[in-house]
Amino acid sequence: MNIRCAFCQTPYTLSRVAMLDALQEVDSQNLSHYDAHCPRCRRATRIPRQRLEMAMPNWREELKQFEKEMKEHPQPEAPLPTAETTPVAEAAPAPEPAPKKAATKPKPKATPAESKPKAASRQTTPSADTKKSNTTSSPKGKKSTTKGTTKKSK
Repeated sequence: MNIRCAFCQTPYTLSRVAMLDALQEVDSQNLSHYDAHCPRCRRATRIPRQRLEMAMPNWREELKQFEKEMKEHPQPEAPLPTAETTPVAEAAPAPEPAPKKAATKPKPKATPAESKPKAASRQTTPSADTKKSNTTSSPKGKKSTTKGTTKKSK
């Protein structure tokens, strides 16, 4: 069953086994929906019971068939770690690091700065200089502009 997370919009699927588990849970607890958790953000997306049953209408028969398959072909359990690998304190001491090589390649000598091309510096245009000094300052330190400032007298 294809699902899109309601929060992060990540599409993901529910496998046959996950669908059977969901339908079992919904049926046993008499729920109206199942919470499918997004693999990306881990938030729950509600899936209505009707949608689950539409995706797998004969789920009870499929569950019986799945249980029968599992009895015929049981899955082996993961082996437990051996006693030799688990104790860290009894482990052999770590070998000493190899000594560093004394002789390394000599670094190439730096070339004179004159032979390297100089990076172009940013130059200002005359218009940029005038834009910076649009305002003129009065003797008292107050800024005043020459354009659009006329005093109306009555």
